[in-house]
Amino acid sequence: MDQSSTILTPPAEPRDFGFYLEGASVPAGSREVFVRNSPGHGVPVTRMVKCTDDDLDAAVASARRAFDDRSWSALTGADRATILLRTAELLRARIDEVAYWETLENGKPIAQARAEVGGCVGMFEYAAGLARSLHGDSFNNTGDGALGVVTREPIGVVGLITPWNFPFLILCERVPYILAGGNTIVAKPSEVTSATTLILAEILTEAGLPAGVFNVVTGSGRTVGQRLLEHMDVDMLSFTGSTAVGRAVVEASGRTNFKKLGLELGGKNPQIVFADADLEDAADGVAFGIAFNTGQCCVSGSRLIVERSVAEDFGRMVAEKLAKAKIGDPLDESTQIGAITTDAQNETILGYIEKGQAEGATLISGGAQPDLGKGQYIAPAVFTDVTPNMAIAREEIFGPVLTILPFDTMEEAISMANDTEYGLAASVWSKNIDTALTVSRQVQAGRFWVNTTLAGGPELPIGGFKQSGWGREAGIYGVEEYTQIKSVFIEIGKRDHWIK
Repeated sequence: MDQSSTILTPPAEPRDFGFYLEGASVPAGSREVFVRNSPGHGVPVTRMVKCTDDDLDAAVASARRAFDDRSWSALTGADRATILLRTAELLRARIDEVAYWETLENGKPIAQARAEVGGCVGMFEYAAGLARSLHGDSFNNTGDGALGVVTREPIGVVGLITPWNFPFLILCERVPYILAGGNTIVAKPSEVTSATTLILAEILTEAGLPAGVFNVVTGSGRTVGQRLLEHMDVDMLSFTGSTAVGRAVVEASGRTNFKKLGLELGGKNPQIVFADADLEDAADGVAFGIAFNTGQCCVSGSRLIVERSVAEDFGRMVAEKLAKAKIGDPLDESTQIGAITTDAQNETILGYIEKGQAEGATLISGGAQPDLGKGQYIAPAVFTDVTPNMAIAREEIFGPVLTILPFDTMEEAISMANDTEYGLAASVWSKNIDTALTVSRQVQAGRFWVNTTLAGGPELPIGGFKQSGWGREAGIYGVEEYTQIKSVFIEIGKRDHWIK
């Protein structure tokens, strides 16, 4: 089907969603509902249940029963793989539907949403292979009278709190791997972008996932989210969001049952460009790195650290690239930069643009709000004359704001890249292999790209250094995060008695 010939529009009426419990959708009933307006169109598109504390407790109890009755954890890796592969097949058939609701609630361009959902199919396929290959170890060096065995076992009930910027992608960077390890899940999506999580729940049930293995509660982070992270019957919690909230998650775990945590938090990620790079490629990559998902991306390349000899010309190249990117209706196939997802984030980004100018930085392009007649949009802003102590250079803005800082030596570039509390991602652009490898080894970041950015697949783990988080998601490491290790020492033959 030629997607470019299809003209999509918001629904005439908002779609009602229930929350998900025991393999079925539960309608709102007498509960309060939250109406979500599309940030790209300003019209209501979904109605979500504001779950209660009792609803959250019921979801955790459902996940606990499903784990304890071993309806999922006791299946063979092959059987779990079959359901994950079936999920991938069903998801592939519903890519357009999932992308549509993702775009309506989030504001990202429909073409981007469709590509993300397509990538999520691959995550389920890859995780299916990991379900079959996950294994422990054995130690046959304990003498003829003993054998040591190390097993990997599922950790239990996993609470999963996901953000609004990549509602489906971040979900699928975790769910298939958590399931591959034999765990059960209670998911709490952002209250403004819950639709696609609920659609995935339907798909998983249709694929054959036992009832109670995947449950979804909807509502605010301050109520159901807080109760989930504090719940005594949740064995592990995966949280994606800001470092400030991540710190509160750590504190809550310490106050309750010391649940294991997986945290993917903030970033202030450098893109380091050397004069010997292919500058045309680098300019396109830097523009993509800051404008993708309107800069609302924890791995967004928001700090351009560029060799001084080319800094002025390169900054102009990036600004010209960004000026050509199409800002528009997220449901338009040709749109490259969509809407800002929430009113609060819109105000935050505009506030930083004002603050940058007040601190003395020079805005060389962007920063304005295009009037498209509906929705909220911000043209990517590019700042020069930036000093490292400015707020726009140090704080995570979570929007399309790029700062340019020049360097003279490789050592200075590395030092500038590491001069942050964060360590989530980084890129280097250079045609010198020695330069690229040296920088990639010395910059403190959990994800690193050479002559590209925001790239990779389900095989590669994601996660951060320093205050950008704990643990890893995706790949074999992402399955292992959701297991616990048990050592088993087996004696063979007659015991040598202690008491004679």
